[in-house]
Amino acid sequence: MIANLLTEQPNPASERIDRMSTRDILRVMNDLDREVAEAVTSAIPRVTEAVDAIVDAIRRDGRLFYIGAGTSGRLGVLDASECPPTFSVPPELVQGIIAGGEAALARATEATEDDPASGARDLDDRGFQPGDVLVGIAASGRTPYVLGAVRRARELGATTVGLSCTPDSELSRAVSIPIEVLTGPEVIAGSTRMRAGTATKLVLNMLSTATMIRLGHVYGNLMVNVQPKNEKLVDRARRIIARAAGVDMERAAELLESSGRNVKTAIVMSRLNVNRAAAEERLRDADGRVSVALGEWPGEP
Repeated sequence: MIANLLTEQPNPASERIDRMSTRDILRVMNDLDREVAEAVTSAIPRVTEAVDAIVDAIRRDGRLFYIGAGTSGRLGVLDASECPPTFSVPPELVQGIIAGGEAALARATEATEDDPASGARDLDDRGFQPGDVLVGIAASGRTPYVLGAVRRARELGATTVGLSCTPDSELSRAVSIPIEVLTGPEVIAGSTRMRAGTATKLVLNMLSTATMIRLGHVYGNLMVNVQPKNEKLVDRARRIIARAAGVDMERAAELLESSGRNVKTAIVMSRLNVNRAAAEERLRDADGRVSVALGEWPGEP
């Protein structure tokens, strides 16, 4: 029953929040939010399992899909939409699906979350394949729309991940990799856009960012896949090259242009003192990983 869900219970710490001053309201919220990171820490073993599965799928030409309703769906769409500008990957590689479609991003359409067939249909409409990975997101762990999509993905033989904030949730039991972040009762009982939403955002950040790091889109902690398509990004690309290659900004600008505006190539050219063709070949052999191309480590075991 919904009433028994952990996220639906009243939180003793905010029991009299309607009578508090603004400062005290904010203190209570902030104190309770501090607990979210610890809850995520407990879920890291399962998040690790999910990242490894996603990386393996993408290396085999698979894709990552998020699906959810309401806040969960919006957070999935947000994370997916940030991957192309951050890591310069195709928009098809990480996709977010929300119950109710694009209209639901700006206006709540929670009624659609009760239809499991709609979740399966939306997944099919995106061309979901057996080699893809589906991450179903539902704080309650019981959203029919998400469960319908998960069921469809499992019928296809795909890897399924479930992200919820309820212990032993229906979603957890339906997927191959369950991630449960037990954030406890909300500041406002049942308002899972708050602590559960924060936990969801943190886990989605982990899933996508760790995946992109593992795929070689980061060198050190630098965004080396940046595509210099405007003035701000050109400046960022030059600064990344300068830092990674140990050169001044003038030399970084020269390297950026001579590399065909490819930051990874520019770094390898400078560090190994080779031309563009040789740098590109080193990167191909290293599967795009700058540290491997530079001989700094042999790559993953």
